[in-house]
Amino acid sequence: MSLEPVPARPGDAIELDLFLEALHRRYHYDFRSYSRASLARRAELARERLGCATLSELQGRLLHDPAVLPQIIDAMTVQVSEMFRDPDYYLALRREVLPHLHTFPSLKVWVAGCADGEELYSLAILFREEGLFDRTLFYATEINRRALARAEAGVYDIDRLPVFSQNYQRSGGRGSLSDYYTAAYGRAAFDRSLRSRTVFTEHNLASDQVFSEVHLISCRNVLIYFDAELQDRTLGLFAEALARGGFLGLGSHETLRFSAHASAFVPFEEPDRIWRRTASQETAHAR
Repeated sequence: MSLEPVPARPGDAIELDLFLEALHRRYHYDFRSYSRASLARRAELARERLGCATLSELQGRLLHDPAVLPQIIDAMTVQVSEMFRDPDYYLALRREVLPHLHTFPSLKVWVAGCADGEELYSLAILFREEGLFDRTLFYATEINRRALARAEAGVYDIDRLPVFSQNYQRSGGRGSLSDYYTAAYGRAAFDRSLRSRTVFTEHNLASDQVFSEVHLISCRNVLIYFDAELQDRTLGLFAEALARGGFLGLGSHETLRFSAHASAFVPFEEPDRIWRRTASQETAHAR
């Protein structure tokens, strides 16, 4: 049974700061530059799930009981996605971006903030249907280790499949989504071959560095949880990682128009939130 939310008090902001500092100094998870409103909600969720009366009590458990860390990280991160979410985005990739990628002999794709893997498998299917899968190396990165393990497993509840299938068809799918999974006992396991060219690795956009010479970065609905400074850092990482002429895809409510790194990109399919790296590799990347 969850505890009732505690009304905001003068010390709440201090408690949140100390909790985030403990999480960073004890376990090297850095959430300090995430959106403050989002952080407060996620920390309250962690507090409720672990039955703590205050964030100070939660901080004490975090410091002295490492077993609670996975539950706290699950609460502090957001794993809400669908396969082929926002089908127009994938349709634009299929029709407009992949023809350009066909000109490269080999490709690297970075799925940043891959959550439980829905975006990765969507891209793997798309690249397979367009004849690019066998020459592509995918990097699927996530701060949440348990989410990363779920992504690598590629198993989803069967009741999610109707929405996945509708999205797939609307994104220009060339067959049936059922061609790519096996269903049993209320679960759907996606074909292992779809992840045969994927490196799954833990990565923190707030503190880690980049993969080099990437041709497509798909980071959807992640920046909305960051403050302006961390958004700029992340977009600087992406500008540094992308090959000249590489592509960046963001979520439907995200933009780089007001970023310090906006000049490193030009709109490609802006209504579908796709930008292209300019020819110059200079970037004001902030460490």
